[in-house]
Amino acid sequence: MRKIALTIGLLICSNTFMNIAWYGHLKFKDKPILLVILASWSIALLEYCFQVPANRTGSDVLNVTQLKVIQECITITTFAIFAFVVFKERPTVNHGIAFAFLIGAAYFAAK
Repeated sequence: MRKIALTIGLLICSNTFMNIAWYGHLKFKDKPILLVILASWSIALLEYCFQVPANRTGSDVLNVTQLKVIQECITITTFAIFAFVVFKERPTVNHGIAFAFLIGAAYFAAK
C-alpha cells in the first residue's frame, strides 16, 4: 500500500508539472515561440523526474494498464484544478460525466 501511495504522490507532482509545461505557456502568448518551447521543455524535464520513479515504483504492485489508468485519472483531476485556478474555467456537467467514466475505467482496470 505504501508503494501505491508513493506512486500516486509522484504522479500528482508529475502531472502538475505536465499541465504547467503543456498549458501554462498559453498565458504568455506575447512571448516568442522558441522561448516558450524551451521553457516548456525545461518544465517537462521536472515532470519526467517524477513520472519515471512513479512508474518504476508503481510497477512493483500494479500492472502497466493499472498504472496508465491511474495516471489518466490523476491527469484529468490535476488539469481540472489547473484550468480552474490558472484560466478561471468552470467545470461543467459534461466534464463531470467524463470524469465519472474515467473513474469507472480505473475501477475496471484494477479488477
